Amino acid sequence: MTGRQPGPGRRSLMAAGIGTALALAVTTPARAAQAAPAARADRAARGRGVFGRYGSPAARLDERTLYVDADGAGDFTTVQAAVTAAGGTGYTLVVAPGVYRETVAVGVARAEMTWIGASGDARDVVVVYDNAAGTPKPGGGTYGTTGSATTLVQAAGFTARDITFANDWLRADHPGISGTQAVAIKVQGDRSAFLRCRFLGHQDTLYADSMALGTFARQYFRDCYAEGDVDFVFGRATAVFEHCHFRTLTRTDLASAPYGFVFAPSTAGANPRGYLVTRSRITSEAPDAHYKLARPWVPSSDTTARPMLTVRETRLGAGIDAVAPYTDMSSGFPWQDQRFAEYRNTGPGAVVSVPENRPQLTAAEAASATREAYLGDWTPWERC
Repeated sequence: MTGRQPGPGRRSLMAAGIGTALALAVTTPARAAQAAPAARADRAARGRGVFGRYGSPAARLDERTLYVDADGAGDFTTVQAAVTAAGGTGYTLVVAPGVYRETVAVGVARAEMTWIGASGDARDVVVVYDNAAGTPKPGGGTYGTTGSATTLVQAAGFTARDITFANDWLRADHPGISGTQAVAIKVQGDRSAFLRCRFLGHQDTLYADSMALGTFARQYFRDCYAEGDVDFVFGRATAVFEHCHFRTLTRTDLASAPYGFVFAPSTAGANPRGYLVTRSRITSEAPDAHYKLARPWVPSSDTTARPMLTVRETRLGAGIDAVAPYTDMSSGFPWQDQRFAEYRNTGPGAVVSVPENRPQLTAAEAASATREAYLGDWTPWERC
């Protein structure tokens, strides 16, 4: 992996760690033997604290619960090490507060996995890295959009609670890179649920997708926060966003609108359900009307896609261009030919001044645009 090199602060920490290691190396065997139980006791005490009500390695909830703590109080110091060790289905990872700078991949064999942020506050547990699509790979070439993902989830039945997924790659730091997509998380598994999680990035933050064109993966996001600028919620999953907060960021590299687009669905033409945003809100730190609500993504790999987005009973802030909230990504696939609709939205970004630019559902159509209709026999909200 490549990324930003350690700055002076991180180098200082590394030097301190090396000094500690040297000191331990010259400790006599007798002193080391005396120190070892105390060190173990300190780690055990820390474990009881940082994992809260979720047990600890010394008081494990069950054999399929693994504990992650960057400071050593858990079973593992990295999330990926814990995922790798979970060699089957139904594992739970309890992650202590901290910043985990790493890339993580949850393969298909690790189904029904749950990640829990131990503090109950997503701001305390951050999984972050800084690859972009145009970042050079060690073996040659670049990562591409999918390869840029800090976290990749392909397993079915994945659940995350109270965790932040981030990609902190910045355009300003890499002016020579044109592939500026930098994914915080790519989710492809069916029955993937995210509760009280945060998704931080700029372009292509949250990639809600599926494993294959003919696979209709269902995903559920409840009480989550996502921020970015260009297409920062995108993909072909059947995804429900309920009580979520989307925030558009300002940009200093552009002199005029639009700064970007909140949603860029790429729903397969055969899929009757794309993205549903319900009872949520969209705010902005950018000037008024500098963001589009959505644009359709019709990938070159699937020119039969018919992107679908329904936004209902959601507050659209002034950052959304109310006059023309939708635009084309490609002139060959105009947004008017796709499946975009709204229903009973509020706020300055929801004002209908040009009706043909704001397709609205009827009450009868809205009755079938619900989480139950989108997710079928899977009811993840019952576990919230």
